[in-house]
Amino acid sequence: MQAEGARVLYIDDDPGLGRLVGRALAERGYRVEHVLDADAGLERLKQGGIDVVALDHHMPGQTGLDTLPRIRALPDAPPVIYVTGSEDSRTAVAALKAGAVDYVWKDVQGHFRELLGEAIATALEADRLRRAKEQAEREMREARERAEMLLREVNHRVANSLALVAGLARLQASSSAEPAVRAAMEEMQARINAIAGIHRRLYTSHDVQNVEMDAYLASLVEELDAVMRAADRQHVISLDAAPIRVPTDKAVSIGVIVTELVTNAYKYAYPEGVLGDIRVKLQPAGDGVIQLTVEDDGVGWTGSGMPTGTGLGTRIVKAMASNLGSDLIVEARDPGTRIKLEFPLR
Repeated sequence: MQAEGARVLYIDDDPGLGRLVGRALAERGYRVEHVLDADAGLERLKQGGIDVVALDHHMPGQTGLDTLPRIRALPDAPPVIYVTGSEDSRTAVAALKAGAVDYVWKDVQGHFRELLGEAIATALEADRLRRAKEQAEREMREARERAEMLLREVNHRVANSLALVAGLARLQASSSAEPAVRAAMEEMQARINAIAGIHRRLYTSHDVQNVEMDAYLASLVEELDAVMRAADRQHVISLDAAPIRVPTDKAVSIGVIVTELVTNAYKYAYPEGVLGDIRVKLQPAGDGVIQLTVEDDGVGWTGSGMPTGTGLGTRIVKAMASNLGSDLIVEARDPGTRIKLEFPLR
């Protein structure tokens, strides 16, 4: 492709050859400027407006190989075509390694002027494509950054809204005289807080697609402990979570599962007046699989029913496990119960 009106800087210490090259390139529609040495060429390039450089190998005091790195170091340097009369192919290879986009052999018959014109056309088209690609990539980065900023703002607003709903659930619980209603509202508040915690993590993170599970679960466990202690349930809950980054949809399911299992353990694992431990673990199990376990040292549960209550929590856990592509595994311990599930990270 020929770029009409492109400005070419020809650096060569031969004035006569410079005029011949200028005329040949002018016939192709190029505007040619000729300078006799490298320093003059560099000064002209610093002024801007040059689209491509044709650089001769032999010049007074230095070679084009000395000049080429200085040209490439300039901000937004134009493409350079290396012109050499040396028949040693190592010169051309060295020029290409130093950053030249092409080279032309300077022959005595002057055929190289035609070849130089073709090389310039190719270099200009390649440079146009490179700039277009960089512009497209820049626009994509900017669009992605805008989208991530908007998504963080959405997560911020969702987290605030969910916090408000959790607050309303807490008020409803405190205003009810029915123990069953209070318990149900407290559990609902815990579920809402589990999901709100995901959105808080997302709007404070540079990665809006994944959640750092160790930090998220630490915050969730702290909130669950506070809610249960406010309800006069004093069991100790501990967390052992690896620093695993999990996609947002999976993180929501994990948070809800942990909330339900810990809440059930608080309510049913230990007899009235008996304190005990509840342990939450999230660890890699190999081959891209993650294992989540919640265990206690209480009275034990077979998984075939609930000691008391409606069983809603169990149905929620099974639904979330299905979202993760996993099944619940209930293991009887002596004493206590371990509930675990394994799921693929991606």
